[in-house]
Amino acid sequence: MHIGMIGTGYVGLVSGTCFAEFGHTVICVDKDEQKIEKLRQGEIPIFEPGLEALLKRQIEEGRISFTLDTAEAVRNSQAVFIAVGTPSRRYCRDADLSFVHEAAREVAENLDGYTVIVNKSTVPVGTGREVEQIIRETNPDADFDVASNPEFLREGAAIDDFMRPDRVVVGTSSERAQKVMREIYRPLYLNETPILFTKRETAEVIKYAANAFLATKITFINEIADLCEKVGADVQQVAKGIGMDGRIGSKFLHAGPGYGGSCFPKDTQALVRAGQKYGASQRIVETVIAANEDRKARMADKVIAALGGDVRGKKVAVLGVSFKPNTDDMRDSPALTIIPVLQQAGVEITAYDPEAMESAKALIDGVKWCKDSYEALSGVDAVVIITEWNQFRALDLGRMRDLMKGNTIVDLRNIYKMTDMDGFRYFSIGREDILPEDERVRAIAAQ
Repeated sequence: MHIGMIGTGYVGLVSGTCFAEFGHTVICVDKDEQKIEKLRQGEIPIFEPGLEALLKRQIEEGRISFTLDTAEAVRNSQAVFIAVGTPSRRYCRDADLSFVHEAAREVAENLDGYTVIVNKSTVPVGTGREVEQIIRETNPDADFDVASNPEFLREGAAIDDFMRPDRVVVGTSSERAQKVMREIYRPLYLNETPILFTKRETAEVIKYAANAFLATKITFINEIADLCEKVGADVQQVAKGIGMDGRIGSKFLHAGPGYGGSCFPKDTQALVRAGQKYGASQRIVETVIAANEDRKARMADKVIAALGGDVRGKKVAVLGVSFKPNTDDMRDSPALTIIPVLQQAGVEITAYDPEAMESAKALIDGVKWCKDSYEALSGVDAVVIITEWNQFRALDLGRMRDLMKGNTIVDLRNIYKMTDMDGFRYFSIGREDILPEDERVRAIAAQ
């Protein structure tokens, strides 16, 4: 089957490459000439494990190509996916659909024969209806259907998520469109992957509802972690205990500094706006958003408290700045809140991240960026772990002690076992602090 992909951002590039791996012929279009030229050479503009090698194989086998010409991508395609950005508008935090509308007009101008137009971008409920109206106004004679096919890709695990999804959701009431979409996803259907066909509006709500629920789970366990710290409980054991309940599940119950990334912040905001627009307030999600923003700022306070309060002139190493491991994505990363607050308090920051430093340099000033973890640790009073990259889990603790001036670790991801923290002042999330014996005695006496 011939597929056109409008947009070569994260969703478009991953989806187009994986559709090609399914055996389809895919043409991806973008307006950035330099980007298209690099993609033709198999060079990708993002970090996503396994994507570059998979893309190069599809290029070599002739199943994927890249163009600046929308007509080339639309012509002869049975399905055209719109996978352009829908960023939040700054003044109202609603989803900006201008790129989706522009893509719809360009697709409409080049339709030739029956085509399924598929919204792959994350869009508010009702967008499919808007796209259909734009196409009919632009090309009244066009033979088409508009479907919704939301993506559920995790950055850092996108290929596996696409190839082995929990489910595929398709919003369309057209039997012709359903037939085309079944054929596109046939390799998954043969593996008994559930394909859920719904109304278009239902599919649009499913995407936002899924992300809002996951964001709620993260925020919930973070607040439970605060309680655990106050009463001497262990949040990891609490999460394990409740996660064994089949009604709850263990995923997204990892306490930390708050969620970030390209999806949860934007999609929760958009869901709240949709609730306001249609008179169905999303009060739980509104609270989740407020609690998450507050948490990021309080993580900086946690570091300051661990260093005794007066941190002017202190040196702190930050390990990890991307919003999660296995990505270079800095969007709404907790580091973007934590580092500036520490700097305002007078802290000097050294930092290292395996993939996100180039992106971070444009967003955070006054940081000394280092070539590896150990360079960042040299001579610092404390280390703060913001992103749980695997390489940080296996750091030589003896070498850390030798390199650091102080002995304070603030582990915002709970990547270390408390039993391994001998010789350190260790502060984590939702667990008891580990302090040298004399300091612990003084703390107890002060209580």
